[in-house]
Amino acid sequence: ISFLPEELFPICGLLFFLFPALRIRIAEGGRERERRLMSLGDDKPVGDGTGNGKGISMLLGLGRKGKYGRIDADLSDDGPRRGIESKRYIFACAIFASLNSVLLGYDVGVMSGCIIFIQKDLHITEVQQEVLVGCLSILSLVGSLAAGRTSDAIGRKWTIGLAAIIFQTGAAIMAFAPSFQVLILGRLLAGVGIGFGVMIAPVYIAEISPTVSRGSFTSFPEIFINLGILLGYISNYVFSGLSEHISWRIMLGIGILPSVFIGFALFVIPESPRWLVMQNRVEEARSVLMRINENDKEVEDRLREIEEAAGVVKGEKYVEKAVWLEFLRPSPTLHRMLITGIGIQCFQQITGIDATVYYSPTILKNAGIESDSKLLAATVAVGMTKTAFILVAILLIDRVGRKPLLYVSTIGMTVCLFCLGLSLSLLGNDLVSPRVGILGAILAVCGNVAFFSVGIGPICWVLSSEIFPQRLRAQAVALGTVGNRLSSGLIAMSFLSMCRAITVAGTFFIFSAISAMSVIFINMHVPETKGKSLEQIEMLLDTGREWQQIEVELGDAEHLVQKD
Repeated sequence: ISFLPEELFPICGLLFFLFPALRIRIAEGGRERERRLMSLGDDKPVGDGTGNGKGISMLLGLGRKGKYGRIDADLSDDGPRRGIESKRYIFACAIFASLNSVLLGYDVGVMSGCIIFIQKDLHITEVQQEVLVGCLSILSLVGSLAAGRTSDAIGRKWTIGLAAIIFQTGAAIMAFAPSFQVLILGRLLAGVGIGFGVMIAPVYIAEISPTVSRGSFTSFPEIFINLGILLGYISNYVFSGLSEHISWRIMLGIGILPSVFIGFALFVIPESPRWLVMQNRVEEARSVLMRINENDKEVEDRLREIEEAAGVVKGEKYVEKAVWLEFLRPSPTLHRMLITGIGIQCFQQITGIDATVYYSPTILKNAGIESDSKLLAATVAVGMTKTAFILVAILLIDRVGRKPLLYVSTIGMTVCLFCLGLSLSLLGNDLVSPRVGILGAILAVCGNVAFFSVGIGPICWVLSSEIFPQRLRAQAVALGTVGNRLSSGLIAMSFLSMCRAITVAGTFFIFSAISAMSVIFINMHVPETKGKSLEQIEMLLDTGREWQQIEVELGDAEHLVQKD
């Protein structure tokens, strides 16, 4: 696959990670470098520049010794050539850091089916169903708020581990809950753990990723959320044949498994170099940068940028300021950042995506599907659509840019939400046949989640982790995540009541109108951050305008040359 664009490598790597049988061996350097070597009369495999036959390496083979050199580099140069190895390492770190996001996705997906069996087993009311579904999102805002301060104190890496421990405790309590009250207690703990996880993952990944592929890597948490949702739907379908008392407990208990792998991840991933610099641990930061950058010059350039952004120059330690005071009395620049960061987080949820996912069986039942097994099978199709289209976002986000994908996403969601409301409205008035109405509703739901996954789903987290300055990033992203989780909780806890008051169709007409408002927000407040370093984005927002620039891609698409 060496002829493929480099933006496809994360997708191929994710497939190989999920399906080991698909792993293949690839030639490093690609066909162009091989042709050049052949023209020089060297018929040996491409490797470390000496023809030693180490040119073939597993894409995910961490720790292999294959080397990578630029196409235009001097073949006799013995300097550091760590391109392929650094990409593998960053890819592995992004996967491990995103595992907490599987927990959120799994809970969202599995609860849509669990609630059917919990209602039958524990005989809970409709209001209790809303509280059970929505309280996790509300409590996750507590975890998100605490995660910002915690990650600044103990580091990004160990905050990821703490999130997994808290969630495991909550999931175990839920699986063995004898009553609704104990079940709620487990949900509260799981919510706090998820709040920690969803806040810290994009921050950590953005801080270790290279500029040219930061968008793709920072989208990984959203990929794993979608993967978790799909696994939750599949779990619902697989275990739906068990007794009402056992089925939902197994569905919830399986959610513990992903967090077990996070314990192993802590021994693989490094600490964020930006956090290390803020702690005046510059040599440790340099060591990490050596593993995630191609050569020594890049390491020193990146380290100098980070030191300047953090205010750590010539060994002077970063002095922490009252961050929350700055949020309460923000400068015009920070005010602009907060509007963008919190606004995009809230719009991601108030367009009703969690209601669509949590209550997809209810929506489809309202459309005319009666059988529980058919309802759960239809939700699997929704989950597969949502997961598949996130791969499109990964391919395009660093090529097309953030804003074009956001426009496509929000406009498409607006149309699909309107069509869903229209389909349900026509069904309710017997203006179309049940078969046509059911098909229209399923297509509209799948279209809505597809457009969500292409744009605002992953890009919300990418932008939030990019636009804030280094010393404020963790707690600012935490504040945005609070808006996200609060919006999600309010929608989830009020959806059934809204449907009862204004019908399901009327509810989705409202979501469609809100989605249309998000298009206007993106046009007015969201900057394009493609191809800019985190420090350059800070400068962009500081000036309040995008500077004129010409981006010249080098032969290996790894660097962008900025010209005024």
